[in-house]
Amino acid sequence: MTADARSRPRSRELHRRASRRTPGGVHSNIRLAGPRIFFESGSGPWLRSVDGDEYVDYLLGQGPNFLGHAPEPVVRAVSEASRTGVIFGGQHELEIEAAELVCETLGWPDMVRFGVSGTEAVQAAFRLARAATGRTKIVRFEGHYHGWLDNVLTAPDGDGWGPASAGQLASHLDDFVVLPWNDADRLAALLAAEGDLIAAVIMEPVMINAGVIEPRPGYLERVRELCTAYGIVLIFDEVLSGFRLGLDGAAGRYGVTPDLATYAKALAAGWPVAALAGRADLMEHFGTGEVNHSGTFNGSVVATAAVKASLELLRDEPPYAAIDQHGTALMAGIRELGQTYGIPLRAAGLPAAFHVSFGDADVVDYRTLQELDLARYEELAEELVGHGVWVAPRGVWYVSAAHGPGELDAALTRFAKTLTEWL
Repeated sequence: MTADARSRPRSRELHRRASRRTPGGVHSNIRLAGPRIFFESGSGPWLRSVDGDEYVDYLLGQGPNFLGHAPEPVVRAVSEASRTGVIFGGQHELEIEAAELVCETLGWPDMVRFGVSGTEAVQAAFRLARAATGRTKIVRFEGHYHGWLDNVLTAPDGDGWGPASAGQLASHLDDFVVLPWNDADRLAALLAAEGDLIAAVIMEPVMINAGVIEPRPGYLERVRELCTAYGIVLIFDEVLSGFRLGLDGAAGRYGVTPDLATYAKALAAGWPVAALAGRADLMEHFGTGEVNHSGTFNGSVVATAAVKASLELLRDEPPYAAIDQHGTALMAGIRELGQTYGIPLRAAGLPAAFHVSFGDADVVDYRTLQELDLARYEELAEELVGHGVWVAPRGVWYVSAAHGPGELDAALTRFAKTLTEWL
C-alpha cells in the first residue's frame, strides 16, 4: 500500500463530516483508537474502504464476524425472515427454534433469554444471581471485560481498580470485589472470609479481552468447586469465547459448567444479538416476573433468524479444524518474522483468537500481561493497517471461518513489508 493510498482522502473527508454530528466522529469509543477509515463493504475476510484500499481483516468487527463478512446463508435467512416483519410486540415461532438450538448446541443450559448486547446480558445475570441468593457482592477479575456500564467498567487505580470514565460514580463499584485471575487460592481466601456475602463470581473463562490468556490447569474446576461449596452463582462471560472456541464454547472446551453464561459476538454472525443461558431454577425467576428483564428488541425476528442460521451453519459445516490450522500457522508465521527481523515478536493464545505484542514474559493474568511492550505493538498495529492488515491496537487477532491460504499469505506478506519499512 503506497503512501498516497495511506493518505485516505475520502475517509478524511467523511471523518470531518461525521465529526460535525457525532462526537469524535464515531459511535463507540473503542473506535477512537486507530486510524479513521471508512469502509464501503466487507466480504468474507476482506474489507474495502471508501478510498479503494483492501484490508485482510483480523479484527472482524471486534469479533462478531466469525463466519466472515456478510455470510450468504445468514444474510439470506435474515432477509427472508424480515419480509414477515421485524418486531411484533409478541411471540413468534422462530424465537422458540433459536432458543432450542442454543441450548441443544451448548449442551449444558436449560433455558435462554435473548437480548441485544453482551453488556445487558451481563447485567441480567447479576440481577438473577442477587435475586436467587439474597446477597449483593460480586467477585470479578482484573482485566476481564463485562461491558461499559458504571458498575463493570474499571481501570487500574493505584493498587486497585476504580472507575474508567469521567462521569462514573465510584460508589457503583462498591458491591464488586476485584481479584487477580488464575489464582484460585486468592479466591478461596476471600470466600473463607466473606463467602456468605457473595452472590456471584463472574469471569471470562478464557481471558480474551486482554491478552487471550488461558486458565491454568485445574483453575476453573477449583472455582466451580468453591462456588458450589458457598452457594455462589458462577457466571461465565462467553461473549467473546462462545461458539468461537467450539460449538460448546469455553465451558465445553475446559469441561467446566457454569450456572449462567452470557453470549454474543459469534452467536449470530455479526447481527446485534446476545443471550443469557443457564439453569432452569435460576432462569425461571424471569418467567415468574419476580426478576425483570425487558427489551423492545429482544428476540426480534431478524435476531433469532440470524442466531438460527448461524448455529445451523456451525453445526452442519463446522469450521473449527480449518480455523485451528489457519490460526496456528498465522501465529507461527508471525513468530518466524520476529526471528527473521531480530525483534521479540510474541504471538500467543488460541488459534481462533490470539494476542500479538513484544516481549517474552510468562503471561498468566492481567498484571503479567503488563510486562510486555504493549505500547510498541500499538505503533506496529497502525503500520500494519497502513499496509492492508486490519487489526486492533490492543493486540487481539481474530480468525474467522472465511480465512484461508490466500489470507494467510496476504497477512504474512504484508506483515513482512510492514516490518521492513517500520524498523
